[in-house]
Amino acid sequence: MQKLPFPAALAATLFLLLLLHPALAEIKSLKITSDARSMILFEKFGFTHTGHVAISVSSVSVVSSLSRPDPSRLGFFLLSEESLIQVLIELQQQSEQSQPFCVLDSQYINLLFTFRDLSPPPNTSFSQSYPVTAPNEYSLFFSNCAPESRVTMDVRTEVYNLDAGGIRDYLSAGLTHLPSLFFVFSVVYFGFLGFWIYICLTNRRSVHRIHLLMCGLILMKALNLICAAEDKHYVKVTGTPHGWDILFYIFQFIRVVLLFTVIVLIGTGWSFLKPFLQEKEKKVLMIVIPLQVLANVASVVIGETGPFIKDWVTWNQVFLLVDIICCCAIIFPIVWSIRSLRETSKTDGKAARNLAKLTLFRQFYIVVIGYLYFTRIVVFALKTIAAYKYQWVSNAAEEIASLAFYMVMFYMFRPVEKNEYFVLDDEEEEAAEIALRDEEFEL
Repeated sequence: MQKLPFPAALAATLFLLLLLHPALAEIKSLKITSDARSMILFEKFGFTHTGHVAISVSSVSVVSSLSRPDPSRLGFFLLSEESLIQVLIELQQQSEQSQPFCVLDSQYINLLFTFRDLSPPPNTSFSQSYPVTAPNEYSLFFSNCAPESRVTMDVRTEVYNLDAGGIRDYLSAGLTHLPSLFFVFSVVYFGFLGFWIYICLTNRRSVHRIHLLMCGLILMKALNLICAAEDKHYVKVTGTPHGWDILFYIFQFIRVVLLFTVIVLIGTGWSFLKPFLQEKEKKVLMIVIPLQVLANVASVVIGETGPFIKDWVTWNQVFLLVDIICCCAIIFPIVWSIRSLRETSKTDGKAARNLAKLTLFRQFYIVVIGYLYFTRIVVFALKTIAAYKYQWVSNAAEEIASLAFYMVMFYMFRPVEKNEYFVLDDEEEEAAEIALRDEEFEL
């Protein structure tokens, strides 16, 4: 028997398991066409002691360039991350002995069925529901250990837990609280929006165009969260989002574009320091906005398809790369503003006001860096290390960090007639001149 190219596939699968966020586990109907992959990851789901996985396959066809494939070499199974380590050890031992390895033979997997159970094979169908008695987070795989073979089939997967009343819950055990979580935060943001409108109406003379954009940003964030709550609620009770996912992605796109735009505009000092944008600042916006379009397309592909598609890893990489580029790009305007204020402070004689502005933008720079670091690194770490029952904690941490960032940013650049940063007395002016001279000397 020819040695199978399974080690590389299993290593790639391990990478997927480390990268993959728990699936929303909607009821999925998929079509696999002439697929030669030895491993296909369908779902990752946190089961309770009342968990179930139902699989239906139809229009099954296996084509091989060699002899007729053994149907027992193709099948579906569940695998926990703890068992994955044991499987990798088995793989290493078999490789050292130069023996072929098929994961379907491993004692550490929970084998559901193989194509031998299809009656009569080939070109037939199979449907079965399996209880999951050991609570854990499992990944649902299809394995093809038949060399030089391609599989075509229609697959319908349905994974769920039963609640105390025996009603199906299609959200993973660690995500079942998300509808309530997102709804609570949407209410908070709608309240935030009302307060911001009140602040703007109270200080009409100090309201700039940037404050209107900030108002639109809060509105989009609130609408995005209410749609996320409805999306997860319908997935939880029915297994499908009933169209709320479309609204979620629309508001998600507008919110993210507005967020990056507002950060860039504030970072450049637009509407606060100057009423115009320089060419290099316009170029940043021209780069960030198209990249956000691409990032949101990648996000939709990741969220609406799943790891079973061949290019899923590629789309994940696109999303991560674009997000990193955008995060780096929005930092430059803030740095430019800080540098410009430092240079201006040497010439225009308004030391206190320039020092106040310089301090403001330095603080804003630190806030933006902290927000990006927390939401891109700390939240990802929480998703990776948190027990499967507490995956919602990473979502809560992300929303709390976002709310804190919005509140700090809006407070720093709120419309007030007598802004503490820009209205200073003579003593503060003299103290600021000394501080700027000391700073210049240190630099």
